[in-house]
Amino acid sequence: MSKNMLLGLCLALLAGRAAAAESAAQALPAQAIAALEIFQPRAVLGPLLEKETRATLALAPALQRATAKPEFQQFQVLVQFLETQLGADWPTALQKLTGGGVALGLYPQQRTVFVAEAEDETMLRQLHTLLWNCAQNQAALAGKPSPATSRQLGNATAYSLGKNEAHVIAGRRLLWAKNLETLESALQSTAQGGNLAAAADYQAARRAVGPGAAGMLYLNMRALKLAPGIAKALQPGGGNPLGALLFAGLGETAGAANWIAIGLHVKPHGLALQLSSDAAPAGTNSPAAFALPATPAAGALPNLTVPRQIAALSLYRDLHRFYAAKDQLFPERTSGLIFFENMMGIFFSGRDLTDDVLAQAQPHLRFVAAQQQFDPAGGTPVYQLPAFAVVLQLRHPEQFRETMEEAWQKAVGMASFTRGQRAEPGFIIDRPVHNGIPFSVARFSTGYAKDLTKLDVRYNFRPALAMPGNYLILSSTDGLARDLMDALAHEGQQPVAPRAQLHGVLELEGGKVAAALRANRGFMVKQNMLKGGEAKDNGAQIDGLIGLADFIRSARLTTGPQQAQLDLDFNWPPAAPRVAQTP
Repeated sequence: MSKNMLLGLCLALLAGRAAAAESAAQALPAQAIAALEIFQPRAVLGPLLEKETRATLALAPALQRATAKPEFQQFQVLVQFLETQLGADWPTALQKLTGGGVALGLYPQQRTVFVAEAEDETMLRQLHTLLWNCAQNQAALAGKPSPATSRQLGNATAYSLGKNEAHVIAGRRLLWAKNLETLESALQSTAQGGNLAAAADYQAARRAVGPGAAGMLYLNMRALKLAPGIAKALQPGGGNPLGALLFAGLGETAGAANWIAIGLHVKPHGLALQLSSDAAPAGTNSPAAFALPATPAAGALPNLTVPRQIAALSLYRDLHRFYAAKDQLFPERTSGLIFFENMMGIFFSGRDLTDDVLAQAQPHLRFVAAQQQFDPAGGTPVYQLPAFAVVLQLRHPEQFRETMEEAWQKAVGMASFTRGQRAEPGFIIDRPVHNGIPFSVARFSTGYAKDLTKLDVRYNFRPALAMPGNYLILSSTDGLARDLMDALAHEGQQPVAPRAQLHGVLELEGGKVAAALRANRGFMVKQNMLKGGEAKDNGAQIDGLIGLADFIRSARLTTGPQQAQLDLDFNWPPAAPRVAQTP
């Protein structure tokens, strides 16, 4: 069979499959390194294209700056012309041109192939004709050769509107690539080697995300692991102790998987992303076994709740087993950890970090971040940073209480000594009582402060150590420590059950995150200026973060040894962004 006949057969199959409307990935070659397919474009695009949402997003500072550029204004003129010619506004046209499904495939040598299946074939061909004529007319007006060219591929014609674009229309399907060579190669590969939708791994991934998924991100781990950088990152622990602790098991799962799929599920006011793979379950001898719930009913505890809470994280982690496996998890860091262990030996009076200190912690870690509430009588920092804390459960609190108190006081004393060497004020240690429970607080004196309403940033920190019952609380402020003692006392009245087989639960409140960012915008702008060495920073990046946080009502991430799911709830329509002025 000749090359042209092969391409012609492929194009005929594309057109036939387009009519069948099974999957846009049928037009992609099977050898994709990664692919994104949207099965239900209207479900995904619909909320974003609503008139109220577009009007609100148009107020975002970053978008306003982009729309003010001459290039965007020229693009807008083109869009208005196309709307007039197509007889539909651009949101309606976009949904009609993609409503049957879209897919994007990434291939070796940075090749990209895009497929869109239109609901309206007439509009698709009309759009092509309009763009083709625009390219020719603009070139004629400029007295230059037309960039619009075409090439016969079997029984169909491939078109190019410039150096970085080439496309074919087969029935209701548009097949696009960066150039004619990539497009021709993709057509030939599909005809000879089969299409992505028919590949066994892709079909398994499609089944895993479920029939209700609106889209799927597919990762070909067989191909990705051939890249040295990715292969190293997927080694147990990835060489990063914090990454090994937080993302336990997920990296190992990715390293053992042939494919990974992230399914997109659309909800009435948000979406959910669910990770699946074909990796076998991790065993008890795995380097990540420190995060495996010990029994079927074991798992991370529900998050604690305190006033003004911004975020909370609950983890199931056996710290003793984690650090005992350091040679497997992060072998490149083992020598560097000698200094860390020596420092811990000072704080804990020579006790072994693994067997005498970390072994005291039960496998339940909980973290909390919350906005602070300052007492005007005690002073208010000019920039108000959130408070944060970690809560652990102890196996033998009576034996470990004085050991931990001694270590905490040594750490505070060392911090004060270091500050004193720089002629900076140190900490003063107090021992207040809350609900009958004494705890330790280190604070800075305000005796020499000239203005209690504009204290230095350091006054955001009042490190506290509290050990109510069998819990250990390490907090950046005494206020959060008190709130956590109250939360634990309330929890003790109604014991909570672990989330079975989940080893991580992260929850964020978008509005609280936005409020914290907004309150500290000036501080963050100043920090960006210091890092970047610039005399002026308009805060565009920070404003973008604030707008994103306002847009997200809440976020919840749950993880297990082989699973992860992110649930996002949005404000529809999103609140209008509020821009604070830099002091």
